[in-house]
Amino acid sequence: MTQSSGCSGNCSSCSSKGSCSKPQSLLEPANSLSHIKKVIGVVSGKGGVGKSMVTSSLAVMMQRRGFKTAILDADVTGPSIPKMFGINGRAQGSELGIDPRLSNNGIEVMSVNLLLEHTDDPVVWRGPVIAGTVKQFWSDVVWGEVDYMFIDMPPGTGDVPLTVFQSIPVDGIVIVTSPQDLVSMIVKKACKMAKLMNVPIVGIVENMSYLVCPDCGKQIDIFGKSKLEEVAEETGLKILGRMPIDPNLAALCDEGKIDEMPVEYLSSAVEPLIALKNRTFEE
Repeated sequence: MTQSSGCSGNCSSCSSKGSCSKPQSLLEPANSLSHIKKVIGVVSGKGGVGKSMVTSSLAVMMQRRGFKTAILDADVTGPSIPKMFGINGRAQGSELGIDPRLSNNGIEVMSVNLLLEHTDDPVVWRGPVIAGTVKQFWSDVVWGEVDYMFIDMPPGTGDVPLTVFQSIPVDGIVIVTSPQDLVSMIVKKACKMAKLMNVPIVGIVENMSYLVCPDCGKQIDIFGKSKLEEVAEETGLKILGRMPIDPNLAALCDEGKIDEMPVEYLSSAVEPLIALKNRTFEE
């Protein structure tokens, strides 16, 4: 999109707002104290495939590589990120904005559960309120210096994913799926939404891909033979990795110790993430 001479690109403060023929951006400005280089959305066309697990694993893995990482929990009605990292208590703030909470290894986290009086209080809000909360997590939170922000999305293609893609400068998405017959439909829905919103797809992760027998070491395909290769070839997506059903990993999540995950099942995702073009929220 070509800007007219003298156009700063900031429609909100422009004297010609409302009369300018240039398409107006819906991107929300980040907090003035936030400098976020890359934003990665973790999405799926359906629920229950483990987006929060993949989001947390990617954040932990990239933090271990020396990158400063953060997680914006956009699953407002079903938040689980704080629990997985053992983060308790409520977020605090000042006139500068809301401060994210830190995991034991320094990963920044913001979630609606960090604002509720009790973590088991239900969030009974309508779509516009939920969408507004997600935008506030971007604009009102003092994230500081962040190399990679991962956004844990709710399932589907509704209000919140649409709000994220329109309001936040997402550099790419990671699609999460499972080895079932629904996989093709799930992936295609996410792909089509990304295309509509002009958001690049980094690749696909298959969660709950298999189980390793603790006695004999045999790999068991609990949900049947994986169709990941077929779907990846059909859609042209890069396979970023497969995560098994790992009782030890599940136990770490229950104990709030996902920071301590011993195995990086998604190590093959490192290079594709690093290869994303540098982008800051000011662009």
